[in-house]
Amino acid sequence: MKDKVYILGGAQTDFERNWTKEGKTMIALLKEVIVDGFRDADFSFDELKRLNRENRVGAFVGNFIAEQYISQGHLGAFLTEVDKSFYGVPAARYEAACASSSVALDAAMAKIMAGEYDVCIVVGWEIMKSVDSKVGGDILGRAAYYEKEGRGIDMPFPKLFGRLADETIKKYGLDKERYLNALAKISVTNYGNAKRNPLAQTRKWFMDYEEATHRGTESNPCVGGLLAVSDCSQVTDGAAVVILCSENYIKERQIDGKPIVKGYGHRVAPMLFDKKMSDSAQSEYILPWTRQAVQDAYRRSGLSVDDIDVFETHDCFTSSEYAAISAFGITEPGKEYEAVENGVIAFDGKKPINPSGGLIGCGHPVGASGARMFLDLYKQVTDKAGSYQVNGAKNGLMLNIGGSATTNYVFIVGRLKNF
Repeated sequence: MKDKVYILGGAQTDFERNWTKEGKTMIALLKEVIVDGFRDADFSFDELKRLNRENRVGAFVGNFIAEQYISQGHLGAFLTEVDKSFYGVPAARYEAACASSSVALDAAMAKIMAGEYDVCIVVGWEIMKSVDSKVGGDILGRAAYYEKEGRGIDMPFPKLFGRLADETIKKYGLDKERYLNALAKISVTNYGNAKRNPLAQTRKWFMDYEEATHRGTESNPCVGGLLAVSDCSQVTDGAAVVILCSENYIKERQIDGKPIVKGYGHRVAPMLFDKKMSDSAQSEYILPWTRQAVQDAYRRSGLSVDDIDVFETHDCFTSSEYAAISAFGITEPGKEYEAVENGVIAFDGKKPINPSGGLIGCGHPVGASGARMFLDLYKQVTDKAGSYQVNGAKNGLMLNIGGSATTNYVFIVGRLKNF
């Protein structure tokens, strides 16, 4: 990438919280995360006013489906309810299922790279605990082709990613037990990582290898084909915000030590899962569009997997994280289990994945997950991740997917050479 996009800072809410039970609305959620994010970035509402008067700032909101969860649309405009400083600031909502806040990040980056804005505020959020699990599963079905893959199907996404597990075993001729044990170890790793993260939803939960490998029990019931509860990400309320800026703004304020976005990739696959599988039959990758997005990010950054010190990936299910291992280039396709079994992707491994706990451990407020992963890369490469800091992390890569790996977003965040 030729034009630098810097990251000033950001924040996330505590993903353990249930905002509906607290009697708090999306306004309280947005106000809390934005105030915390501004504080981390050393940015103020007065500065927002100044930049707005000079037409140098914009706001970007990622959210999947608040219309169903809380009966509210027109979400970009609600930033004006957070503070009067947002009056007049160009703001809009962006949507791409679970990759909604990655679309918002992409749009914000484009404005900075085009020289339109010097500062962009990107917030992703979702309130999901406003409905019961059956209704929530149906709502999430709209991230797939609802009429063909969602309507009238209980828990459609566990079933779709259960099919990904089936297809992975079939494509690579894997031993079923070895594959499922690898999925169990991915789950246990993410739950274990979450215990280090003070904002993770499952930081107080229990999960061990024995429970994760025993699927179909009362404590770990199956929910979609080969996948059980231990293989699933969480239903989460939460928000994350990041503040991006131009090199011009960095120089204007004489700010040092901020990382940059080094590369990005964005690819879209067929909507229907069956079409994904049929169209990828001749590829060595089970999700070739995901791999292509990763390769695009490597190409734009001039980096390779060898340069990446930490990964945040979209483990909506363990089967999606498993497929991501080869998409990142950590192993060859079909050999992902080696990286799991050998501890390569563990917290203290050579290529740690999801030190935050990921979607399984940290939580998955759908519209916030892309921004949250991006924020965690920022924390890692600036040595601000605290108890889940990966030592010496200079470059991080994230993969955020929407639907059944239909929308694929990849960002690489890293330190500049001189800091």
